[in-house]
Amino acid sequence: MQSTAAAKGGFSVRTGRRIEKGEHQPQRGKPRHWRTREDPYAEVWESEIIPLLEKEPQLRPTTIFEHLQEKYPSKYDGSKLRTLQKRVREWKAVHGPEQEVMFAQEHRPGEMGLSDFTHFKQATITIGGEALDHLLYHYRLAYSGWQYVQVIKGGESFAALSEGLQEALSRSGGSPKIHRTDSLSAAYRNEKRRGEEDLTQRYEELCAHYQMLPTRNNRGVAHENGSIESSHGYFKRRLHQALLLRGSMDFESVQEYQRFLDKIIAHLNSKCLDRFEQEKLCLQPLSAHTIADYELLSVAVTCHSTITVRCVLYTVPSRLIGHRLSVHLYHDRLVGFLGREKVLELPRVYPKETGEKRRARSVNYRHVIESLRRKPRAFLGYKWREDLLPTDCYHRVWQELQQQFKPYEACRLMVEGLYLAAQHDKEYIVGLWMEKQLRSGTLTFKALQDQFTFVPPAPLTVNTVEQHPLAPYDQLLHYDDYQHQPTCPPLAVTIPSSPLHETTLA
Repeated sequence: MQSTAAAKGGFSVRTGRRIEKGEHQPQRGKPRHWRTREDPYAEVWESEIIPLLEKEPQLRPTTIFEHLQEKYPSKYDGSKLRTLQKRVREWKAVHGPEQEVMFAQEHRPGEMGLSDFTHFKQATITIGGEALDHLLYHYRLAYSGWQYVQVIKGGESFAALSEGLQEALSRSGGSPKIHRTDSLSAAYRNEKRRGEEDLTQRYEELCAHYQMLPTRNNRGVAHENGSIESSHGYFKRRLHQALLLRGSMDFESVQEYQRFLDKIIAHLNSKCLDRFEQEKLCLQPLSAHTIADYELLSVAVTCHSTITVRCVLYTVPSRLIGHRLSVHLYHDRLVGFLGREKVLELPRVYPKETGEKRRARSVNYRHVIESLRRKPRAFLGYKWREDLLPTDCYHRVWQELQQQFKPYEACRLMVEGLYLAAQHDKEYIVGLWMEKQLRSGTLTFKALQDQFTFVPPAPLTVNTVEQHPLAPYDQLLHYDDYQHQPTCPPLAVTIPSSPLHETTLA
């Protein structure tokens, strides 16, 4: 029987007997006390490697390996690195220092909401072909995982934090008891050790308005905000994949880009809808009004029709020269008021340089073109002439005008073209037409005006027709009834058939 079973199993009869007695794997489960190959580090492990690890436990195996290669040339090749990595890892597990423990946290509904800013570096987002320099504000409820993301221009300012946080609270339907951030300069002065004494006044007022306790993680310890930090990476990976599926990183406007983000967030929030519905019941009710999410500044309009806000020069409508405006500075725009009247709204510009060179300009030809048209020679030496030209097309037109015309005529044509572009809101068409005419050598001042000057149509003449009274016609229709009544006097009806004669019926 044993011989038959061994033959069928493909092993010897002797092996079959050992299997039957339970002795077929005598070393199974016993530690091996011998090496199968020579130890390449036998000479240096006790004398050099262990002393290095005991002195500096943070040393990596790669660093130690390179040190041995320099000290003992030609003795340690690349194939021995893996052996050293394994032995160092085992030594640290037995003799190394204690490691930091990550303590799992239990989150309760409505207790904590987290805010943070993050960069999206996986792709370059463009608006109308131009790269968008932006951040993403990210808010997340710790218990349910419900989140909100908003596009932020510029840096981590208080205006960006305030606007993003208030929009997130509004969409979630309530505020948590605790608001957690890292050491944002928009929220903390980062001067004192005690967090409650280090709050900026505006951030403290913002949290008090929504009855939230402001807290932050220890500086430089990002994992303490793991509920939002880990979500950053997950969301940005989803965003990158959605952009690849879309086939383009370009959007028509920032609003379209924001709608694209909202669609992704809505899909992610649908996965935690049940937990969010539970958490909504525990959120604090919101106030009937929001707190100001802008910075209030007072600026004077110079004789150059400009204002300066945060190291950036902006042109404004010339009718505001000499006035002082109250400016509401948001992260993406600035809104100017004269008294209580809103008089302007401009997109916010951020300087690209830092330090003393931190300057930028936002020049709009529409603000000054009326005055410039009255003195077109000023265009030739205008300090911000290159910024005044709105597109590359107009820059090419100006170069051609300087070559084909005398300086005064070139200025006159350029200014008139900008004036017509502003008056009729045809910036692209006017520039394209002028460039075409310059190439053919047919551009003249009269042709430019005739092409784009709007001639209003002649007013229509409306003739008034007077309607004759209908009462005589009613009497005419009832004439037969009067004939059958002999007692009635003859009926005389006058019909004003024309202004020249009258017809009488008796």
